[in-house]
Amino acid sequence: MALELDQAASPSLTHDIARWISQEYHDMNGSSIQTLESPPTAAEFAQLVHISRPVVIKGFQIPALKRWTDDYLQTKLQDQLISVAITPNGRVQADAITAGPGGRHFFVEPFIEKVLMEKLLEQLNAGTCTPERNSDNLSASYLQSQNGNMYSSRFFESPNDDSSEFGALRGDVPSNIPWVTEALGRNPDAVNLWIGNSKSITSIHSDPYENIYTVIRGSKHFTLLPPCEGWCLQERMYPHAVYGHTDNSNCLSVIPSSDTPQVRWSSVINPDLPGSLPSEAHPLHVTLEAGDTLYLPVGWWHYVQQSGPTTIALNWWYDAEVRGMNWIWLSLLRGSGDVPSGNDETDTR
Repeated sequence: MALELDQAASPSLTHDIARWISQEYHDMNGSSIQTLESPPTAAEFAQLVHISRPVVIKGFQIPALKRWTDDYLQTKLQDQLISVAITPNGRVQADAITAGPGGRHFFVEPFIEKVLMEKLLEQLNAGTCTPERNSDNLSASYLQSQNGNMYSSRFFESPNDDSSEFGALRGDVPSNIPWVTEALGRNPDAVNLWIGNSKSITSIHSDPYENIYTVIRGSKHFTLLPPCEGWCLQERMYPHAVYGHTDNSNCLSVIPSSDTPQVRWSSVINPDLPGSLPSEAHPLHVTLEAGDTLYLPVGWWHYVQQSGPTTIALNWWYDAEVRGMNWIWLSLLRGSGDVPSGNDETDTR
């Protein structure tokens, strides 16, 4: 199919062009997700990065993680306080769009509470939410700090300067994955530990990382869209806010930030709901069980749910390669023009 572009067109992709690219990509690649029965070599993984499609990898075993029972985790961490995301309404969907004061929509980050591992696991395994302090309202918890809570990039420069709440578990978790590090020629930017349950949801977004995500316990359910279908997610600009306790209430509420820039985020709350995505979208669905690993390429959109009383996972984030054209194409596909406000009542898109 020939495609003629207007030389005077806006730098943003028009919807017609975006739809054409999306359909061409789907026609050439389909809706299947490759599964490898064993981890790839560095050369094989480099080829996967070049293709840039999700791959499920079996057989990536970290022997020490087999002993990660609740008792083991509690014993190793003992009195160490850990940072846990808390959100109201009985479901954790922090870092997501939520209605706030004045009926406006905000990008809201969670309230962070320091608790013992014993308390977190007790709550998650019970499958219940806990009352907010001095309140009948329920809140839910998710360990999802995403800041290199196991290892950050500082570890590879000066290990002694990279403290972690989970330092007692570092002996069980490799700081890098050899076949990824060799293929990409760099160490991870962050290694993260995730612990939640069926109430823990990650809103749809994309990351500037090559992501290796492995499930240790429970199941993770991913809804994926390629970078060329970013137009389906209807990104908007939202004012920033956090969940917190106001002076006159013991309940968590949305507190707008005064000095934080607006955040560009998808206005699609749940892409799995019928009608949430355009009919031209081609979402992929994959479930990871304990022992499964997902390679999620840079720029792929993902919405994540989980099942099981307690789900535990680790991921290794490797910085994307910004040299060459790949990063330029990703930026173009996402759209380089002005993004409308998420609170524009005249916006019918």
